[in-house]
Amino acid sequence: MKQLDVRSAAHIDPTLDDLRIRPYGITDHDRVHRMSERLSSASLYTRFFSGTPRLPDHYVGLLDGLDHWDRDALVALDGDDIAGIAEYVRDKRRPWRADIAVLVTDPWQRRGLGSVLVGCLTELAGRRGVTEFDADVVLENRPAIRFVHHGWPAARSTAEGGSAHFRLPLAAMAATGTAAAATANTAVGAR
Repeated sequence: MKQLDVRSAAHIDPTLDDLRIRPYGITDHDRVHRMSERLSSASLYTRFFSGTPRLPDHYVGLLDGLDHWDRDALVALDGDDIAGIAEYVRDKRRPWRADIAVLVTDPWQRRGLGSVLVGCLTELAGRRGVTEFDADVVLENRPAIRFVHHGWPAARSTAEGGSAHFRLPLAAMAATGTAAAATANTAVGAR
């Protein structure tokens, strides 16, 4: 398995030399807990759709139980700290579809890391038979909604409560070049 050198894949601040992406592993448990220190209440709200002072223990437990097929996650590491996580969970009734979620620490937001993580996760999920992502985005999360429209220009949402629900075909993202740019000349290894 190769690790992705993120600087070659997106417009990321080059001052941090050791940012890399790899599958989540059980040794990341403590790193995920430490990640809370670099997440604002707004970032936690847009990911979990509710106020929470830190990453929920239940969420960390779900990450620890990944099967790396129907449920998988990639982490971006800045040294020994997690800068971002992107994950998918396959729909058991429709195994070609999966829910996707991304969480990027505040210092790394609006620097391209979320886009790179989604591109890598798209490639990984596609190799595992996933052809569509479902994404729910809090309506106040304008950067995430702009990202969806950039990667999937034809995407339309349905509003439900305070969120927008998108159905995102993986082939459409590949056609925009977003996934290809995020994985240029490298691959995240499948397990």
